[in-house]
Amino acid sequence: MGKNSRQGKIRTPWTWIPTLYFAQGLPYVVAMTVVVIMYKRLGISNADISLYTSWLYLPWVIKPFWSPFVDMLKTKHYWIITMQLFVGAGMAGVAFLIPLPFFFKATLAVLWLIAFSSATHDIAADGFYMLALDSSQQSFFVGIRSTFYRLAMITGQGLLIIIAGSLESYTGLEPVHFSVQSSTTAGTSVILQPQNFAVPQTPEMAFVAFPKKLSLNVDNISSDSLNKIKAFALDQNLKNGFITIDETGGERGIKVTDSWWTQHVSYPLGNLIKVNFGQKGNDTSGSKVKVGNAGLVAICLTKKPGTGEKVVLNFRMSEGDKSISIISGERFVFSADNWDKPAYVAIELDHKLKEQVNSEFKGISGNLPLAWSITFFILAGFFGLIFMYHRFALPHPVSDHSTGTNSSKEIIREFGRTFSSFFQKKDALLAISFMLFYRLGEAMLVKMSPPFLLDSREVGGLGLTTGQVGLVYGTVGVIALTIGGIIGGIAASRKGLRYWIWPMALCITFPHLAYLYLSWFTPESLILINIAVAVELFGYGFGFTAYMLFMIYFAEGNHKTAHYAICTGFMALGMMLPGMAAGWLQDLLGYNHFFIWVMICAIPTLSIIPFLKIDKEYGIKKTAE
Repeated sequence: MGKNSRQGKIRTPWTWIPTLYFAQGLPYVVAMTVVVIMYKRLGISNADISLYTSWLYLPWVIKPFWSPFVDMLKTKHYWIITMQLFVGAGMAGVAFLIPLPFFFKATLAVLWLIAFSSATHDIAADGFYMLALDSSQQSFFVGIRSTFYRLAMITGQGLLIIIAGSLESYTGLEPVHFSVQSSTTAGTSVILQPQNFAVPQTPEMAFVAFPKKLSLNVDNISSDSLNKIKAFALDQNLKNGFITIDETGGERGIKVTDSWWTQHVSYPLGNLIKVNFGQKGNDTSGSKVKVGNAGLVAICLTKKPGTGEKVVLNFRMSEGDKSISIISGERFVFSADNWDKPAYVAIELDHKLKEQVNSEFKGISGNLPLAWSITFFILAGFFGLIFMYHRFALPHPVSDHSTGTNSSKEIIREFGRTFSSFFQKKDALLAISFMLFYRLGEAMLVKMSPPFLLDSREVGGLGLTTGQVGLVYGTVGVIALTIGGIIGGIAASRKGLRYWIWPMALCITFPHLAYLYLSWFTPESLILINIAVAVELFGYGFGFTAYMLFMIYFAEGNHKTAHYAICTGFMALGMMLPGMAAGWLQDLLGYNHFFIWVMICAIPTLSIIPFLKIDKEYGIKKTAE
């Protein structure tokens, strides 16, 4: 009686879809972005960070292979709340392990468990979405779920990093600040000799910057001049022990503390490539290449640390234009042996920057392990709360049940039947072709659009600065993409997938003309560029709705959870393979002809649609009589 009454309760999807898909996106962004920043802050080398954190993506790639087990064993409701509990426990485990000496290996092991739990959660959540909603609700909420998933990505890349940075500030010395300004009148000379700075005597330990305000001329300099500035900063920082040899990106040796991969693979292979294929030292052609102007900021400590005490200082941009960036000196280690020497930060302007902009940089010297531990405890607490909330907020649809297999032989047979039944569906080959080709043009465009915006006009690009590209994509683009997705979901719920599939397919392909226009006329107006990019991303957000709904539609029937996971595998493949060839094609064709090719890629997309057989009622909102 109790179970039936629970199933009979009608819960509006607004009470659980936003939280479910926010919880789905958060572990992904933690594994893909947050831990990269954390390991960088904690002093792990770039080679080890890129290698080991890239492997964390594997569970999401191979999740179709264990999706049948989610169908066969337990309910989707069970899998969702259990995996949220596991993810929360994993976050707490990372928090406990960060302060330990062997934290890198230990936290990676726990992050692997989090990644597998999160990928399993994705399978169950997507399956639950199809079980708990009818086709019209699925159409309406497809944009809402995408919006909250993207909100989780923004939260991870923004709010979590801000929290960690704030905790770093509160657990250490007073942050040190310096500003950099581009100018048309400033001098261009840089003193490349050690100097004695007037460091104030303070009762409390503090950092000071010289100069506090650095002004750099927008006139470009030669690459040789830039290399001399970088070499001076690296040499001084190395000589005085502020950085280790492997942080220079140049010549280095093998250290006992390096990982097995660094010692036996990345360093020997990198050295082999450099000796045989690297640019030779006597090649002076680079001296004629113009690059952005650069300068130096010296960082000094006012008081000697205690014996054995290390004060780690990390720099990052706090606000301003991204066209001004740190090219050397993001992390220093001060001790009793080098506290009275200056550490040098090298700053460079974007070579396309011609107007006056400002940027503020902030050095934080807090207790980094403690700050990141607290951040992961906050994540653990969030997943504990979301676990408890979803135990009661998630509905109990009657169709949410396991297949009831018990024996190992039957489980294996059911596993095989699940996969084979996907390919035995009616028009399976046509559906797979649609999944692979629907985003063919977009898969190529998305890889080359940022380089196109950044590349100089001499090679066919638009010559935007890094800061301008950040505005185009990070603000205008995100807004257009989100609005397109929400409107697409509302529209699909009005007249159904069959009615909207042609308009949405046209919207995901024809707005590529915006980039063809940009490559043909190369406008200088930032307003026109923003409008063109916004039109393309709005079209993608609107048109992607049909893609999501078709995968849900095709997965209908027995094993819909596993079949939808297989569909997402084809979706990923349809983005990966064209993206791999995009750069090669652009090099051969040039930007203008490459975007013509992107438009030609609309032909496979549009040619498949007439053959798709979709129920005309699918996705239409049901109205009460």
